[in-house]
Amino acid sequence: MTTPKTEIYFATRKTASAHVYITKGKGKIRINNIPVEMIPQETAREVILAPLEITGDLRDKIDISVRVRGGGFMGQASAAATGISRALTGWTKSKKDPKDHPFPKSTREDLRKRITDFDKYLVSGDARRKEPKKFGGPGARRRKQKSYR
Repeated sequence: MTTPKTEIYFATRKTASAHVYITKGKGKIRINNIPVEMIPQETAREVILAPLEITGDLRDKIDISVRVRGGGFMGQASAAATGISRALTGWTKSKKDPKDHPFPKSTREDLRKRITDFDKYLVSGDARRKEPKKFGGPGARRRKQKSYR
């Protein structure tokens, strides 16, 4: 038996980066080799599961494994969610070998529309980053106060 074809998708959020491996399967989702249901932070779990809830019954035809590193737990969750939604829309592309891919092209358009209606950053990604610190102050914009004026 040959292993099912794996596709890799990539997403970042702040300093977190996620690699999403998607294969044909039975609906297992793992984040850093931990089942998504076992993630301790509930808010992060909801963010990760959002694109999968939008897809509905398509979730049961694929397995998703996410490797995510860097950043905090919410940045990681957002990166994972963006990667998963990209993987789902990319996985539905029309392939030369349709028997390996459970979704037709019309499903892809519909899926992409549903995801972007829910959150426009889920496919495109959120480009906001931290502004670097400059000299003469404790942060990016704040400066030392002057007492004379």
